[in-house]
Amino acid sequence: MAQKDIQFLAYYLPQFHPIPENDKWWGKGFTEWANVTKAKPLFKGHYQPILPSELGFYDLRVPEVREQQATLAKEYGVDGFIYYQYWFSSKKMLLQRPSEEMLKSKSPDLPFCFCWANETWKGIWHGLDNPEVLIEQEYEGKEGYTAYFNYLLPFFQDSRYIKVANMPMFHIYRIGDIPDLEVFTNTFNALAKKAGFDGIYFVATVNADHDSILKNDAIYGQVGLDVFLKMRYGNKNQFSKESLLGKVENRIKKAVSTSNKVGVRKKPLLFDYADGVAHLNIKFPNKKYISCVFPNWDNSARSGKKSLIFKNADPKAWQKHLQIAVDELKENPENPKFVVIKSWNEWAEGNHLEPDKKFGRQWLEAVKAVKDKISKP
Repeated sequence: MAQKDIQFLAYYLPQFHPIPENDKWWGKGFTEWANVTKAKPLFKGHYQPILPSELGFYDLRVPEVREQQATLAKEYGVDGFIYYQYWFSSKKMLLQRPSEEMLKSKSPDLPFCFCWANETWKGIWHGLDNPEVLIEQEYEGKEGYTAYFNYLLPFFQDSRYIKVANMPMFHIYRIGDIPDLEVFTNTFNALAKKAGFDGIYFVATVNADHDSILKNDAIYGQVGLDVFLKMRYGNKNQFSKESLLGKVENRIKKAVSTSNKVGVRKKPLLFDYADGVAHLNIKFPNKKYISCVFPNWDNSARSGKKSLIFKNADPKAWQKHLQIAVDELKENPENPKFVVIKSWNEWAEGNHLEPDKKFGRQWLEAVKAVKDKISKP
């Protein structure tokens, strides 16, 4: 992918097809659509359920669906998808079918990369009332990382895979959870070079330790704005109080007390969208920083009264949020020329660009308006 222009990359959830594990945990034929359709308003003026429009309740096993998604993305200025990938160990992987079929069929013709969603699945994060572990994330050292790389290599070698200076881009959701991070990055980089690349372009989200990421020369980018998501998991601060990101984090978390953490909270945690993103539109703290912006967020379909909701989200406010991120990147031309959008299709978290029944294509039209403006003098 050319680096001359700013690229918009959107996270992509492959959950929308049945798998045996979800059948066991939630019932035969379960996908995220089950949560989406049963959502109910929790307070006056609360808009639920949030339902898809023209793409419908799709099944990602259907090639035509993946083609329709890619066509919409290209038409409205989304340059590529970041597929969430659930590699738990060399013996266990989930929800890989859409990306594997995309690789095999060579379609759709849309750039892509992966985000390793390296997180243990617990019931309480997925709508259950208990904190039991559903499936454990494992770290198997050099041998396990080698197995993972070998699985990824055919994707890396695909012409559609997003690369920066001959380095495949690879996002890691919880990079701070990797107990032997240096072993992991060294293994991936060495194997990438052996395969003819110049290494791996690792992108870390900010739910890792900020200082250690900056000091690790192997990490080329750092996605921002994931601070608000950590409020689902507890109140532990991720950054020093004196740091820029620490100040942003503390400002957002003022409303959150110990009694409000997930599993205890009895009512949704509410933020106004425009006010919330105003706090998150920060000046770049370093030359590795990559903005991550979100059009909307309401995970009550999945979490009910324990949810986090950014109310009053609409395409106009979303366009302003995205434009600010682009303007900041223009003022920092040495930073990676990407803006990450969370997300393309996380419907159970009320977090999507795909057309919905209330706004139609307006979320996408906002993206196109900002993208078109980039190319103008």
